[in-house]
Amino acid sequence: MPKSWTQLADAFAYTARIHAQQLRKGTSIPYLSHLMSVSALVLEHGGDEDLAIAGLLHDAIEDIDAEQEPIILERYGARVAYVVRACTDADAFPKPPWLERKQAYLAHLEEADPDVLLVSCADKLHNARAILSDLRTDGPSVFSRFRAGREGTLWYYAALAEVFRRRLDNPIAQRLQETVEALSLQAKAPE
Repeated sequence: MPKSWTQLADAFAYTARIHAQQLRKGTSIPYLSHLMSVSALVLEHGGDEDLAIAGLLHDAIEDIDAEQEPIILERYGARVAYVVRACTDADAFPKPPWLERKQAYLAHLEEADPDVLLVSCADKLHNARAILSDLRTDGPSVFSRFRAGREGTLWYYAALAEVFRRRLDNPIAQRLQETVEALSLQAKAPE
């Protein structure tokens, strides 16, 4: 248990500031809700304060800009900066092609350490849960939000679940697997 949550509180305020204008893809939901959820999942699955901070900031480099990295390093330390960097699949704008990025990220996860795997799995679990929820509410049109469409999205999440199942000794990997299976079944269900 951390002695205080001062760093986490600061990271939350910083995250809220830099992501203030973002919404979840194809929704009116503030993006901050995703970042809070990832951080909470990290804590619920054994992560410490540093990893909870990394959960809050995991998209800062990818979605804001690469200049976030030295700021994160200075404010929150090398471990947090390392995990945030390792959760980033691209920091160039425009981003490289989708399939190339996702294949590289999957290969990267094969070598990633447990800290990175926990934060990344929490991110993917929250995303998969959100897609599943939206699919149940909005139907197959939800896949139009994603560059890869239905097939690419289902492939990517199945591949992620498989990597985490093998590499991450934590119940969160099983939760991702179950969510991805439900997502796949829902995507194949008749309307």
